Amino acid sequence: MNTSSKVDFINSFRHRTKAAALRVIKLYQSLPGTGEAQVLGKQLLRSATSVAANYRAVCRARSGKEQYAKLCVCVEEADESQLWLEMLGEAEIIPQARLSELHQEYLEIVSVLEKARSSHRGNG
Repeated sequence: MNTSSKVDFINSFRHRTKAAALRVIKLYQSLPGTGEAQVLGKQLLRSATSVAANYRAVCRARSGKEQYAKLCVCVEEADESQLWLEMLGEAEIIPQARLSELHQEYLEIVSVLEKARSSHRGNG
């Protein structure tokens, strides 16, 4: 991948993680007011927004080690986002069908981040 393509991909992925976090915010706003819905929703909200924030930090890292550490955080938080989406569906707080696209988005985000982390490890 040439430098221009890499920069375009990075910018596109920054937008993608932010857009996914915004979708989670909308989902959270629509949750019922029950205790369990709010607890699971807040966990999802924290992890999803953390993915977006930490990916921005990856792009601004001062060193390769810092970049790698932030990538690791992104992978963990994106995977955690998947867990909370699964819990919301399996607990029947939100219908599974309503969560499927967002869950798929986080599966893809995890995949991209894991590949980036693997590639980074190979270069470091």
